[in-house]
Amino acid sequence: MDEKWNVFVEGDVLFMHRSWTGHGVYEASLALVTGGGRRIASAVVEADVERYRRTGDEYDCLMMELIISAIILGEPAADLRAGLVELTARTSGRSDLPAGVVEHSVLGLPSGS
Repeated sequence: MDEKWNVFVEGDVLFMHRSWTGHGVYEASLALVTGGGRRIASAVVEADVERYRRTGDEYDCLMMELIISAIILGEPAADLRAGLVELTARTSGRSDLPAGVVEHSVLGLPSGS
């Protein structure tokens, strides 16, 4: 129950689905970078409000980066986590929410945590 995301790659597309519903929320097309690695060339976000209630572009960009950094790469992503907490407080009008609650509600815990 602590895992919120199923993330996988097919070809050059990174898919990020909610684990409980299986609904795809984010897709990112990846492009090779000179010298190695990949970068996001384009991305799309689910627009059906029955599947995903969007908060806005700023939130979705942050979430995609946070999912990739924290969940896929296992990085601490302290700046992104702090940005999520700040953005959630600003958009919800609730500055009293503990950071851990905000993070867990959208990121969950990866396997083995």
